[in-house]
Amino acid sequence: MNRPIGVFDSGVGGITVVKEIIRQLPNETIYFFGDVKNCPYGDKSQQEILKYTEKAVKFLISKDVKMIVLACNTATAASLDYLEGKYNIPIIGVIKPGARTAIQATNNKKVLVLGTNFTAKSKAYTKEIHNINKNIIVHNKACITFVSFVEKENYNDKEKVFKLLNNELLETKNLDIDTIILGCTHYPILQKDIESYYKNKIKVISSGIETAREVSMILTFLKIHNKKEKEDHKFFISKDSNEFKKTANKWLNENICIEVVEL
Repeated sequence: MNRPIGVFDSGVGGITVVKEIIRQLPNETIYFFGDVKNCPYGDKSQQEILKYTEKAVKFLISKDVKMIVLACNTATAASLDYLEGKYNIPIIGVIKPGARTAIQATNNKKVLVLGTNFTAKSKAYTKEIHNINKNIIVHNKACITFVSFVEKENYNDKEKVFKLLNNELLETKNLDIDTIILGCTHYPILQKDIESYYKNKIKVISSGIETAREVSMILTFLKIHNKKEKEDHKFFISKDSNEFKKTANKWLNENICIEVVEL
């Protein structure tokens, strides 16, 4: 089946998931939509997030995708339950794969989730983890400045990065945790810095790897892997953004073609 995989995020963070899907499934074509115009989602209401997410889902379906990945933790927390059964293609999020990985990784059963304001308040990761193991203690920390910091491409300035991390994470150093979940797909861009901030003593989980594995399992189960020649990946954003282009090109290590669309 030579139909693309749709991937959606509120901004550039979903490119971290796209990169992993491309690495694990090199024969598949990706159609990515980033809602740069309405980013960030973290401080919006559930109703707003659901509205924007469903618009993106409908857009990707209009491009004849065979499945959709909500590569946005906030969108997953706010809308996956509603969207899963509404459309006749698989729609998955990034929270379940990340939760499963953290359960396997933690030794002392104490986990910290770094996320947007909405994701932290929703305790979506706590619910997923406790569905499997109620004995794990889960702390949720809203890192409200991370997304805009990454979107503005400030992550190359290490002095600014340290100041950002210290402002957001200093209080978490008193927690006896051994595992951190990056509960926003923008955050892996800061992953090495976050690992260094905790002196490389804490396991830091990015859900992109496990999400890509889940995509592969679904394609195999439904027998919808691409068996023809791969087409070019396509990238769509809701507002022109040089920052998005620079970061996406850097992360994918290629000069991608980006089309601006209004939904």
